[in-house]
Amino acid sequence: MNIRDQVVLITGAGRGLGAACAKAFAAQGARVIINYYQSQEKAEALAREIGEQAVALQADVRKKEELARLVQEGERHFGAPVSTAVHNALVDFRFDPEAQEDLEHVSWESFETQMEGSVKGALNVVQAVLPSMKKQEFGRLIMIGTNLVQNPVVPYHEYTSGKAALLGFTRNAAKELGPSGITVNMVSGGLLEETDASSVTTPEVFDIIRQTTPLQRVTTPEEMADAVLFFSSPWSRAVTGQNLIVDGGLVMN
Repeated sequence: MNIRDQVVLITGAGRGLGAACAKAFAAQGARVIINYYQSQEKAEALAREIGEQAVALQADVRKKEELARLVQEGERHFGAPVSTAVHNALVDFRFDPEAQEDLEHVSWESFETQMEGSVKGALNVVQAVLPSMKKQEFGRLIMIGTNLVQNPVVPYHEYTSGKAALLGFTRNAAKELGPSGITVNMVSGGLLEETDASSVTTPEVFDIIRQTTPLQRVTTPEEMADAVLFFSSPWSRAVTGQNLIVDGGLVMN
């Protein structure tokens, strides 16, 4: 299925990478469901900017019933089923190396918060869109990960652990859903310049990344969005269970 024929759900799409993905899909002709949790003003402004191809809908990805309601409303709005879902939501986390708690002090509750946002959120998204995808015998599920799993340049313990668990979820889902014509992949970025979550990152960290990255620059949300588009396009039809790292070559697999 071409991107222009799709209805795309993007969680956490009111700002940052999610907003970049929404614009990228809309530019290719797709209809976009912009999910937001608290960023109502930004999400609705983004929907107005995109126009008739977008609708902004609120839901907490940690709540199954809210995701189910969102998908129903989005499909009713566009008169077509969801064919691609991008799980991008980030719950209560900012990339602040100075405020990050070390292993001696970090709480299990912080781990639970990130596990719920990453894995429980992904499960709720998948379960909400699976009926539509199975009926179409087509689906593209794209999880947003992090290169910190491979290269923890800053030990964001709870965040990175949540994303590592999400990678396991991605590969198990890919194995199960392949026979239904549904692919499941992950796009993992490095620190992006600049999003709300990275706005508190120190200049020193950005400088380290630039100096140690082959391309000598920090990846942008728009560059990440391009990779997300690939996984929803016909060109990736034989690719599933993969983790594509988009960070200018800092991590090489």
